Amino acid sequence: MRSYRTSQWVWRACWLVAGLLAVGFLAVFFAAPAIHLIVKGFIDEEGHPTLAVMAQTFQSSRTWRIIRFTLGQASLGTLLCLVLGLFGAHLLYRVSWPGRTLVRALVSVPFVLPTVVVGVAFRTLLASNGRLGFLGLDGSWQAITAALVFFNYSVVVRTVGSTWAQLDPRRADAARALGAGPLRVWRTVTLPALAPAIASAASVVFLFCASAFGIVQVLGGTQYSTLETEIYTQTVEFLDLPTASSLAVVQLAVTGLCLFLSGRAQRRLQRSLGSASPGPLRFRGRRDGLPVVVTALVVVVLLLAPVLTLVERSFQRDGVWSMANYRALMSPGDGSGMVISVWQTLINSLTTAVWATLLAVGLGAVVALLLSRRPTGRWGRAGLSIGDAAFMLPLGVSAVTVGFGFLITLDRPPLDLRTSPVLVPIAQAMVAIPLVTRVLLPPLRGIDPRQQEAAAALGAPPWRVLGTIDLPVLARGLGLAIGFAFSTSLGEFGATSFLSRPDRMTLPVAIGRLISRPGAENYGMAMAASVLLAGMTVVVMGIAERLRPPEVTSW
Repeated sequence: MRSYRTSQWVWRACWLVAGLLAVGFLAVFFAAPAIHLIVKGFIDEEGHPTLAVMAQTFQSSRTWRIIRFTLGQASLGTLLCLVLGLFGAHLLYRVSWPGRTLVRALVSVPFVLPTVVVGVAFRTLLASNGRLGFLGLDGSWQAITAALVFFNYSVVVRTVGSTWAQLDPRRADAARALGAGPLRVWRTVTLPALAPAIASAASVVFLFCASAFGIVQVLGGTQYSTLETEIYTQTVEFLDLPTASSLAVVQLAVTGLCLFLSGRAQRRLQRSLGSASPGPLRFRGRRDGLPVVVTALVVVVLLLAPVLTLVERSFQRDGVWSMANYRALMSPGDGSGMVISVWQTLINSLTTAVWATLLAVGLGAVVALLLSRRPTGRWGRAGLSIGDAAFMLPLGVSAVTVGFGFLITLDRPPLDLRTSPVLVPIAQAMVAIPLVTRVLLPPLRGIDPRQQEAAAALGAPPWRVLGTIDLPVLARGLGLAIGFAFSTSLGEFGATSFLSRPDRMTLPVAIGRLISRPGAENYGMAMAASVLLAGMTVVVMGIAERLRPPEVTSW
């Protein structure tokens, strides 16, 4: 009996240590920079509390123009994603037809592409010599919006489509049998059932549009700025940290609101879902004609055209087919301002991604195991709910804000990491940990607690219950978690733009540097590097998706 109690105390101590380790990492590398960032916006240069900095920032017409553009383009991008995505969700998840799985995978590719690659692809497509150059949209706000829709279209399709696939079609059939027309059936039956999923998707898409950095940085240039790009500009170019901090406070408020609304919608969605539907509907010819036309146009014009144009132009130099752009990656390039070759930045990206993935998956697995516990006490359940929300918070904070927070916080003892090579992997891991947790947690929460109780009743110690029940389930989602973490790190641009050193530059930062410099050689190298980065990301996520267990879903 005494040995049993001792083992229980040891086991609880192990969970406590694991929890303190995870909470400590969150506190040091997320909470402290975020709090420091907020406080920085309310103190003057001498360190005295004041509202003058915040007031001065918001008295500027430029600040309000940036806020209006950020919210306006995010709203427009979200609206277009919803309108186009609903047609895609119906066709790809509600209707059964040959080739549906292949098109689903194709639609999901843009979301895993690095944002800087998306920006380069659209700039190549819409340039004066591009396939759609005759539209005159190069450097316009319409180009930014189109790129945001390209990036976030699959979020709506997968979020709404997975819910639509579970709706029982007999409710709509009954409404039609009672004389309701197609529009009335959609308005009174289907739309209310999909409302929580639509709200959840809209919140996430608005968050991604409002916090887009690489796309706006590449396509907007100096003419269009969002809160993300302005924080970067005020910090790197003007060295105005108080103004950047004030703007970061606004960005935190916007992203926090989006994350709150998304969480509420997700809870409503979980409560509203009932039993699964009898299965997808058969293709119904003309009745499904409009979704077919809209989705085909989206796939061909919006999704395939930018990527295929980027690949095509990367193999051309001065209008001639050539491998010159790829051979040039072995050197820094003329006038690029880089001190290392682009090929070396690729090696730096892979090395950084490995370390960031190890850190993100390791801590994400610990967090997922902690959050999957089922405490019986009220305080335990409350603590678990708070912990769940706290570890999801980094998902709602932009990478630029994370990088800026690191820059102004981790610059003095005992954590002066400005010159340390570990700073970039830590920042990238902080961005990836919520994604890893979202992948690993649902299967763990799906474990029947009676299995664990039966094993304990048969005399299995707690560590054996964990090893024989929890860890095998955790391992089933590990491949997808590794894929998300690695691809997130590989394409991370916002935080790394603040933190990477010239001699340790990563590939996305190098692409951003090349695309901002004049010269055909620099632009050709940027296109070739973007193709390599996109190819590696797609391969990584393709392998991860093949390892994905059926019950794990992602955006």
